[in-house]
Formats: sequence, C-alpha cells, structure tokens
Amino acid sequence: MSLRMHAGPPAGDTASIISTNTTSTAPGRSIYPRGPGFTLDTFSSKDFIVKDFVETLSDGATASRRSGAHTQSFDPKPYIRTFEHALTRLDALSEDREGHENELSGAVRRAEQRHREHCSTLQRKLDQALDNFNSLEGRMDSGNEFVTVNGSSSFADASVALQIGERLEELDRQKTRAEDAKTLITCWQDATERGDLTYLEDLRRMGGGEGKVKCARIARQMLKISAALSANRDGQPNGANLANGDYDGVHRKSSKKRSMKIKQANEIVEKFLERLEKDLLEQFESSKRMRNENGMRECATALYDFREGASVIARYVNQHDFFLERSAMISEEVTGDPDVWNRLADPDAEPPGIESSLQSLVDEVKLVLEEESFIIKQVFPFYEQVLMTFISRVFQQSVQQRLELVLAKANDVSSIAFLRSLQAARVYIGGMVDDLKAHGLTEHPDPVSSQVSSSLDAQLEALFVPYFGMSSYIDREKRSLEELYGSLLFKFTLFQAKRRTAPNSFLGAAYQRGRQLLSSARDSWIERLESTELPASQKAMLLRIAGLRSSNKQEAEEQVSEEDGTLSIPIAKRMLKWMAESVGRDLELSGGAETPKDVSALLKLLISQMIDIYVDSALDTANDAAVSQENAKNEPDMSFIFDVQVAIQILQLLITVSQSVLIPLAASNVTVRREMEKTLNTTISRMEDKIAMIRTRTIDAALAWVTKLLNRQNRADFRPKDDAIGIEQLQTPTCSSIFAFLSKVRDLSLRGVEGRNAEVFFTDLAVGFRSLLLDHLKKFPVNLAGGLMVSKDITKYIELLRSFPLAASFQPSLEILVEVGNIFVIGPEALKDRLRGGSALTGIDRADLRPYILRREDAGSVGVQSALNAL
Repeated sequence: MSLRMHAGPPAGDTASIISTNTTSTAPGRSIYPRGPGFTLDTFSSKDFIVKDFVETLSDGATASRRSGAHTQSFDPKPYIRTFEHALTRLDALSEDREGHENELSGAVRRAEQRHREHCSTLQRKLDQALDNFNSLEGRMDSGNEFVTVNGSSSFADASVALQIGERLEELDRQKTRAEDAKTLITCWQDATERGDLTYLEDLRRMGGGEGKVKCARIARQMLKISAALSANRDGQPNGANLANGDYDGVHRKSSKKRSMKIKQANEIVEKFLERLEKDLLEQFESSKRMRNENGMRECATALYDFREGASVIARYVNQHDFFLERSAMISEEVTGDPDVWNRLADPDAEPPGIESSLQSLVDEVKLVLEEESFIIKQVFPFYEQVLMTFISRVFQQSVQQRLELVLAKANDVSSIAFLRSLQAARVYIGGMVDDLKAHGLTEHPDPVSSQVSSSLDAQLEALFVPYFGMSSYIDREKRSLEELYGSLLFKFTLFQAKRRTAPNSFLGAAYQRGRQLLSSARDSWIERLESTELPASQKAMLLRIAGLRSSNKQEAEEQVSEEDGTLSIPIAKRMLKWMAESVGRDLELSGGAETPKDVSALLKLLISQMIDIYVDSALDTANDAAVSQENAKNEPDMSFIFDVQVAIQILQLLITVSQSVLIPLAASNVTVRREMEKTLNTTISRMEDKIAMIRTRTIDAALAWVTKLLNRQNRADFRPKDDAIGIEQLQTPTCSSIFAFLSKVRDLSLRGVEGRNAEVFFTDLAVGFRSLLLDHLKKFPVNLAGGLMVSKDITKYIELLRSFPLAASFQPSLEILVEVGNIFVIGPEALKDRLRGGSALTGIDRADLRPYILRREDAGSVGVQSALNAL
C-alpha cells in the first residue's frame, strides 16, 4: 500500500533522495531555496545512512548560500530554514505513518474477530456431527429399529446377524481351545503315566500334512509345560513344611517322583519331535521329487517351528541340483586359450575380459537365481530367508571357489594378468548383481526388497575383500607398474649409467644421487627378473618389453645403442597409458574414500619413474654435453638440444594428465590434493631450472665457437688490394663459416624449443653474437675495398639474425649493425653529415662510433678528422 504525502514538494520535483533548488529571481517564486523533498521510501531503503542524510541537507543549504551574495561572515539562516523545513516534513510523515498504522491495526482486529466466529461455527457443526454419529451407533448396538427416510432399510436385522456371527466365532475358538487342551492333557498323561505318545504317533502316521503340523504344535506345547514345571519345582522354597519331619520326607519322595516323570516326559517329547522333523524332511524331499509344491509348502510351514526352518532350508539348499551338478566343474583346473592369457599379460593389448569358465558359471548363477526364486516363493512362507541363504551358498561356495582358481591362474601368468582378471571379474559379477536387483527375484517384476538387495551387496563385497584389505590392492598396482616401467626403461638406465660420470663441481652430489638412482632401478629390475617367484610367462613379457633376449647384464650391455639413451615421446605415452589403465582399474575396484590416497601414490610413482629416472637423467646428460662443448676444439655437437624439446613435451604430457585426471580424483580430500599439487609443481620447477641451465650453456657453447671463428679472421680480409676483389666474392670465409654454424644451431634449436621459450633463447643468442661482432670490427683496419667486404659480411649476419624468432625489442639492434657497416663505406663528407644528426643514427650514442671510424684506412685524412672533431 502506498502512502500519500501531504507536505513537501511534488514527486516530480524530487530528482534524488534529497533535492534542493537554488535561489531564483523568476516571478512567482521565492527568493529562498525550497526545502528538501523526501518520502517514507527514503528511510526504508537499505542504503539509508543518517550521517549521509544530514550531510545532504547541509550541502543543499551551503549551495544555496553560495549562490547568493558573497559575504565574509557565516550566515546560519539557510541552514535554519533547511532544517526547520526538514523537521516539519518529518513531523508530517510521522503523523501520516501513525494514522496508517491505526488503520491497519483496526483491520487486523476485525479480521481476528471474524476468524474466531468462523472457528466457533465450525466447532458447533463438528460437535453436532459427532453427536449424530454416537446416537446412530448406539441405536445399532441396542438393536432398535432405525428406518431411513424412504422406509426401505432397517438396521435391526444387520445388527443381530453381526452379533450372532461374532458369538459363533467366539464359541468356535473356545471349542478349539478346549479340544486342544483336552488333547494336550491326554498326551501329557500318556507321556508321564504310560511313557508313550500313542495319540501323537497315530496322528503323525495317519494325519497327513495337517496332522503333522498339529503334532508339532502339541509337542512344542508339552515342552513348554515341562520347562514351566521344572522351573516351578526348582524355585519352590524348602523350609515351608519343615515342622513335621515325617511329612517332609514324604513330600521329598513325591517331589522326586514327579521330577523323574517330568524328565521322562521331556525326553519322550524330544525324541518324538526328532522323529517328526525327520519325517517332515523326508516328506518334503518326496514332494520335491514329485514336484508337489503344495506338499512342500505344508512341510516347510510345519518345519519352520523347528529352529525357524533351519533344517528344511539346509536340506533344500544343500540338495539343490545346481550344487550337485556343478561341483566337479567348479573345482576343475583353469586352462583356457593360451592366446587369451598372452593378451591378458600384454600391457599394450586390450584386456580380453572375464575368463570363459567363470563367465559361464556367473551366467548360470543368474539364470538359476531368477528361476529358483519363483519356486522358493511358492514353497516357503518365509521365502526371503531361504532366498538369502541360497544366495549366500551360491556366492560363497560356487562363485568364490571358481574365482579363486581363476585368479590363482592369472597370478601364475603375470601380475598385470592378475589385476586385469580381478577387474574383469569384479565388473562382470557386479553387473550380474545389478541385473538380479532389477529382475526382482521373489518380487518380480518389482525390484528386490531392501533385505535381499543388502544381502547381494554383502556377498559381492565378501568375494573381493581378501584382495582389497588394507593397502594390498594399491601395492599390487604399484608393483606391477614398477615392473613394467623398469622393463621399458632398462636399456635407457643401462646406457645412462654407463656414460655418466660425476663432475668435479658443486653439482657432483646431485649427479651422484642420480647415478645411484639409476643403478638402484637397474639392479632391482634384474634382481626381480632373476627371482624364482616370477612366473616364466611374466619374465618373458618383461624381457620383450625391455627388448632383450636374456637377463644377463653383460649381454644386455652389448645390445644397448645410442638411440636407447635418448628421450622418446612414444615411451612416455606408453607409460601414461599404463598409468591410466591402473587409475581406471582403481576407480572400479577400490573407489570410495581410498581413491585420493591411491591416485597420490600413483602420481608419486609416475614422477619417480618418468621424471626422476627418465627425464631428469636425460637432462643431466644433455647438460654434460653442453658443458663439454664450451671448450671443444672442433665444431660443437648441438644434437643434445633435441632431448630438451622432448623433455618439455613429456613434462607437458605429465602436467595435462595430472591436472585433468589424477588431481581432480583427489578433490574429496583437500590435504591429499594440495600435497599432489605441491609435488607436481616442485617437480616441474626443478625440471624447468635444469632446462634453463642447459639453454644457457648451449648459448655459451655456441658463442664460444663463434669467438674462435672470429679469431680466425684474416687481417687482410678487410684490406684487400683493389684487383684482389672479385664480383663473385660475396663474403669473407669467416662470415661463411659463422653463417653455416649458426644456421645449424638455429635448425637444431627450433626442434628443441618453441613459442616463448624459443624467442627468449634466440634473443639471448643474438645479443651475445651482436656483442662479439661489434667488438670484432674494432680490431681490424679497413680500406675502401675492405669496407665493401665488411658491409657484405654484416648484411649476411643480419640475414641470419632475421631468420631467428627474435623479440621485437631486438629489431633496432639490426639497424645499428647496418650503420656500423656503412661507416666503412661512405666518404668523409657523408660521414660528417651522418654524425651531425642523420635520422638513421637515432638512438645511437655517436661517441661509440669513434673506435670504428678510427679503423678506417683514411682516418688520418682531413675530412675524417673533421668528422671526428664533430663528435
């Protein structure tokens, strides 16, 4: 509801929360400023602040005062008028709000009054309806006639019939109880007085299924009577009748006699129940052979009272055809196709799936459970208990026994064959459990009950608990990967350990640790390969992956080549592929809360094998090569640059796999995830530092060789005789050698670096080469013909530098080289003009050009000296 304000300016004049108008001398308008305009909405805003409100009023008054005559003294009148008008406006708003609140309070009181009246009316109607109902019920119970409006219905006959039926049912129950009591007393007297159960024996033999059920019920009641009498006798006080000694002796004899009779009766009844249970079981078995489901149900109902049907359940489950027919097949030796087992043991081949005999058994279990659940529901009143017992027996005996044989066979083939078989079995059996839940079994076509569903899940978990306890599973995964990685990198580690020697520098300790790591990995792999515990098939597979014919170390060293010691992207991808398979297997088999810890362990293993043993060792070798080339007597071999680029690509693969697969799987455990990120970042940073060091040393080696080539420059190259220069002579031999060498370095480096890294590398190389070249040109005197050779050499050098992926900041350096070359070619007057402020020399300190001008052959001439004086 909106409130209408009766004071203040119209809404259209209010431009903001607080608005003031400056003084105007227009006709019909006051010379004083208009008061502030605001409404209740101004104070209901969430952004309203009292301090800002007061400051806005003050600012309005200040603006008004400034717009008037300018006086030196402070004039309080605008503030007084502004705040008086604001107070008046606030009073008006307060009155309006109070009136509105009064209206709302009155409306609420009237609504509450109407609500109370309505509730009272509904209460009266409810009481009236209850009274009518009670009256009608009383008339029906008393048998009085109650005729409806049309006179066609009467409640009297219905009430009498209902009472007669209830009375007859009560009399029938009393009769049944009386007959049961009579029979029970008769049987008890027979057992205690005569020592037999003639009536129950006759009823057992001739009464059929119902008679046997009745026999069982009476016999159990007799056992209860015996137990109650024994308890009363044991709890009777012995000092109640000790006043007369003779009477006490007679009482004791009588009590002893009764105790013997009760014990005798109890033994008779127990033997009778044993015979009855045996008869019922035989009858149940006979009905089963005749496929008489009704007879089976009668026997099962009676036998339920014997230890809650344990005997009949055991008989039904143990004698089931499934266990009798499949017992021999379940325990037979696992063979299968050799090609299937070879594919299972090959880490590069796709897993073939579940073993065929286990698959056949699981499929048959599924069909048997679906078919048998229907029979169980028809035969047993307590069918869920029977079904869960049958499921337990199937899983614990048949499936588990065959699973253990299959996994034992797989373990004899190789560790990865065991893990793949375990995964295939877990997935296939889990799928069978899901299908059974969807089928419903005894609840078909509805899903299974919660109890049966829990039983299926429990049996599935129990099958694989021995393989996932503690850290046994992830330890198997790590051991399998270590064996595969050790085989794949064996030749590499052998080559690296053979060629590496610890340098005499502060890095010697780090090199020594790397050498020990390589030796440890190599020796542990050989020791594992020569172990008697390793299956022959797995040994052959590991040798095949390693590319060896035998595990003999000396023979293996003879088979190692130079190519085995370099990094390879396909090898890194194989390692990542095997790791991805292990991670996927872990998610299917382990999963849950252990997943973060498992993927963390796998990441550490991957870093240890792929980075510490593989990439780190290759980078150390590349660094050694770069150091050795710095003082090379012949042209440096820069082929080691290629390993740097391969190392970068492998690091990128590791980062991608870690950030997109491994680390997200640890998101549920913040501590583990942060630890994984820290480990990855530390490893990448360590490798980047090594790569940067190798690039620095590569530049140093290249510049060192360029320095040697420049030192071979013939002093006559830049002072040739006029007739010694041919048109076909484009550059000096030194320039051609440097151009060829740096072009080779460029081509190799572009294979080793790219992107921003390439720009930084080539810019650093270009800066170093430019410095060497500028220093070189200061050393040789140059005549006019030699100036042409210098210009040609510089042009060739610039062509080379322009082929580098340089940073934009280096481009002015190329112009400097051009100007330095022109110094040796142009005449004295042109030189003087350039030094005076030619645009081409912008940004060059002209004093730096003096050493080059002094190398001109005509440096002593008047024209050149005049140009030098201008500097």
